[in-house]
This record gives sequence, structure tokens and C-alpha cells, in this order.
Amino acid sequence: MSIAVTPFLRNVLHADALISGAAGLLMMLGAPLLSPLLELPAELLFWAGLALVPFVAMLVVIARRPTVSKLVMVDIIAINALWVIGSFALLFSGTIQPNLLGIAFVAAQALTVAVFAELQFVGIRRAAPAAA
Repeated sequence: MSIAVTPFLRNVLHADALISGAAGLLMMLGAPLLSPLLELPAELLFWAGLALVPFVAMLVVIARRPTVSKLVMVDIIAINALWVIGSFALLFSGTIQPNLLGIAFVAAQALTVAVFAELQFVGIRRAAPAAA
């Protein structure tokens, strides 16, 4: 089943792409500077940032389409939810030992992603089924 990419949904997808892209670039390019500041491993920052590149590209492509499969939108929400769960799991696992600023950095980006997941959920609930 396809749904229309409404202006609301398009804006949410573009905003998610913009924020995720900015975060990805910051983590990839700024890993050497952020690592000692946040007490997070530079490799973790770099690879987390790099992992966002295909996600951002997918968001941009989908936002430009007039319709999208509802399943694709559910997948995007699931990816965002997994990022949130993974971020908090990493903090609570003891695998890393960030300082307070590092904890705030991970938590803030996870909460931002959670907001995007919720807005995308709202967007697909509001979207009308696309005409066949």
C-alpha cells in the first residue's frame, strides 16, 4: 500500500535528513576533536557518522517522491527507533565511559531521533492512501 507524501511528511523527512546529515558530518569530520571532549571513542563517532550517509540519501530520495510505500515509512521509523535504543543501550552497557558532556551528546541525538520517529508516525497516520 502506498501513501501520499504530504507536505508535512515531506518536511519531516527533509528535516530528518538535514539534522542526520549534519550530525553525520560532525561525527565523521569532527571525531578527532569530539573524542577527547566527550570521552567517546573516535572510531565510534566516525563510523556512527558514516552509517548515517546512506540513511540521509534514502530520506532525501523518498522526500522527493509523490508517494511512498507505507512499509518503507514503517522501516524508516524502525531504523530511527533502533538508533534510539542502540544509543541508550550503549550508554547503559558500560562498553564506553563518556563524560557528562558525552552522555548528554548521545542522549540528545537519541531524543532528537525519537522525535523524528514520532513525527514520521504522525505523518503516515495523516497521509491518505495514494491513488492507484
